[in-house]
Amino acid sequence: MNAPNPAFLSVNNIEVIYNHVILVLKGVSLSVQEGSIVALLGGNGAGKTTTLRAVSSLLKGERGEVTKGSVDYNGERVDALTPADLVKRGVVQVMEGRHCFGHLTIEENLRTGAYTRSDGKAAVEETLEKVYNYFPRLKTRRNSQAAYTSGGEQQMCAIGRALMAKPKLVLLDEPSMGLAPLIVEEVFEIVKDLNTKERVSFLLAEQNTMVALRYADFGYIMENGRIVMEGAAKDLASNEDVKEFYLGLAGEGRKSFRDIKHYRRRKRWLS
Repeated sequence: MNAPNPAFLSVNNIEVIYNHVILVLKGVSLSVQEGSIVALLGGNGAGKTTTLRAVSSLLKGERGEVTKGSVDYNGERVDALTPADLVKRGVVQVMEGRHCFGHLTIEENLRTGAYTRSDGKAAVEETLEKVYNYFPRLKTRRNSQAAYTSGGEQQMCAIGRALMAKPKLVLLDEPSMGLAPLIVEEVFEIVKDLNTKERVSFLLAEQNTMVALRYADFGYIMENGRIVMEGAAKDLASNEDVKEFYLGLAGEGRKSFRDIKHYRRRKRWLS
């Protein structure tokens, strides 16, 4: 029997502490297979962003650190590397809230994503044209200051900037936040397209469970710094508990979180 392929990204039982005292992640383990889209789901404060920052080594800027466990990427332990080292290896994070440079144009923002590349100007120009092919709206607005573009255009710019680094794995934090439903669908369609055509792997943290599970291959659900459920995206989307607690649906119709006893909710996840 052939051994299963090792995970492209493997987060192994990590704990994260902020300010030396606040335990945020409690034994989190997850994996991303090469060429897949994995959704990390849960409410605000569940630990999704912290998990992404643990992978991308951006915790130190928030006075956080991985105190237990390890992060392996492409066969190498990487939790002690700097964010710049990880970008050079193909791991790029798109931060929550987009964080474009407001005083720069869209094209100037995109070009900053190629800062770590050493394969020459022609290769960078080729990547830029490829980004414009995926995001034609950005090409139209290429000379506009990012601060004066829409939220959807800024999200596209942030993803495009990540693509300029020629990533193998993109960590995408709350891509739907603050965007109109039609723009959310457009962004996720582009993510799926990049995954299919460019073989870019994605680990995306998202509160919009319904949309994320429609585009992902696999999903993890977080609560209070722990993974409480995992499975193929199609199985999670049809799971009654997920429908009830994360999609707001139950067998007999729509329910409010307030209508459900807390002990019942916890019992379902932990039994």
